[in-house]
Amino acid sequence: MIQETATSEARPARPARTFSVQLSPTPRGARLARLLATEQLRSWGFPLDPARHLVAELAANAATHSRVPGRDFRLVLHVVASTLRIEVTDTCGGVLPRPLDPAPDSESGRGLVLVVALADRWGVTRGPHPRRTVWAELNPAPEPDRTCSGDRGALPKEPGEGKDPTEPHPALPPASARPHPGE
Repeated sequence: MIQETATSEARPARPARTFSVQLSPTPRGARLARLLATEQLRSWGFPLDPARHLVAELAANAATHSRVPGRDFRLVLHVVASTLRIEVTDTCGGVLPRPLDPAPDSESGRGLVLVVALADRWGVTRGPHPRRTVWAELNPAPEPDRTCSGDRGALPKEPGEGKDPTEPHPALPPASARPHPGE
């Protein structure tokens, strides 16, 4: 089930937008999450990169590390003003993900390292049991003549720049406050 909503905030020129889809925790579901997110961001005129890379990493993690038979994962995109929040909710709430320091010749283990490098803020929200939501936020500055370029400049960001990167944007609702299908 795909849901998209638009609500107006204080300034009617920039409505808050939400897109939500529930997918199977498989490589196909992760790929579909990236494709659907790319098309939704394009329709909103939001820069595609690095947002689609964040969706790809978070969805791949849900499909790879949180695969529970009969339980799907959910992708949610929220845009409030110029902030995009990407959320992937799965049913592996007992284990909290953390970035690893993989060996140079390792073939995996870099997903959250990429999320840390690409996102302005990221974190994990528990609950309700057995769920957990891994989220990432972006505040891109699009090029004036290319609204969907997604060019963000030099990465990674310097540590200690501005706000705590694990604190979500104050205008976005916490993941635990939104209803889940079937409840």
